[in-house]
Amino acid sequence: MTTLIESEEHQALRKAVSALGKRYGRDYITQVIAEGRYPTELWQDAAKLGYLGVNLPEEYGGGGGGIAELSIVLEELGASGAPLLMLVVSPAICGTVIARFGTEDQKRTWLPGLADGTKLMAFGITEPDAGSNSHRITTTARRDGDDWLLTGRKVFISGVDHADAVLIVGRTEDARTGKLKPCLFIVPRDAEGFSRSPINMELSAAEKQWELVLDDVRLPADALVGDEDAGLLQLFAGLNPERVMTAAFAIGMGRYAVGKALEYARERTVWKTPIGAHQAIAHPLAQAHVDLELARLMMQKAALLYDAGDDIGAGEAANMAKYAAGEACVRAVDQAVHTLGGNGLTREFGLASLIIGARVARIAPVSREMILNYISHQTLGLPKSY
Repeated sequence: MTTLIESEEHQALRKAVSALGKRYGRDYITQVIAEGRYPTELWQDAAKLGYLGVNLPEEYGGGGGGIAELSIVLEELGASGAPLLMLVVSPAICGTVIARFGTEDQKRTWLPGLADGTKLMAFGITEPDAGSNSHRITTTARRDGDDWLLTGRKVFISGVDHADAVLIVGRTEDARTGKLKPCLFIVPRDAEGFSRSPINMELSAAEKQWELVLDDVRLPADALVGDEDAGLLQLFAGLNPERVMTAAFAIGMGRYAVGKALEYARERTVWKTPIGAHQAIAHPLAQAHVDLELARLMMQKAALLYDAGDDIGAGEAANMAKYAAGEACVRAVDQAVHTLGGNGLTREFGLASLIIGARVARIAPVSREMILNYISHQTLGLPKSY
């Protein structure tokens, strides 16, 4: 049985992570972005405190928790204005997949480093022509003796320049049916035939986006993670945590924006009255708070279901959480900027850059329309149009 009442341990974790985030804050992230570098100091401090690997098994240096704990870490860092996007990718997706399906050697090679921050792993699934349809992935892996040869392209892959390896989603041919099925491969960043180029983004973030090209990248047999025949089971073991963590990212950002708006609304005075006393200001901010709290409840449900081993139930809840959080974040940021008026677009108050950042939560890692398709088909039992 799951409960949505946070335990004392979770409350303590929130408080501790919030304190770390506030020591850095939005100014730190803004400076890191301006200098074109990675938030190494915050990442290393989070690692020393055990936050990066809080979801990974204790026997491999992790905290022994789950996605419920890791989502708290990301949400609270975001609420302080200092989110770490690679938490979504390295420990949540890659760490979870390796912990669940990796060989003993893969676990010992990667999990301790992912937990203590000495190793970083990126995740490559999105392709130029596949969009949100994982069945159209064209990156293929074929056997060559005992090795694999991996060929294809990936786009919008975060943090590749700082990652030691990329967990690549490719497809192999099923010997029984001849159909292609998804498989996961660990590709070292310096592998021959593996190249990257930056994508010029309007989005201001410490983590850059990259296009990857794999030109007959030769990999040993043990680069394959999990069972060659497991297919979508292993893939969605990583995608469900990704959706939960994206929700945490969005909720944290929304909370930060609302917090800045509340500070301004309490202090900004017009006609001898703080503007926060006026319902035209107060009610939209109250609504934004309600929406973020509701999204958090669904996120917590999704994390608890996933950590309890209910992959099917977690899939539905994770998609709902990501949808709700993305919508709530966009509305919260928009209302925060609107509350500040012209000041909301200045660098001094630091909200304008969140307008683009909030929009990402509606698009990635899967669009809100594809989530509605999922709910329509999987939950409501409606027929497909495609």
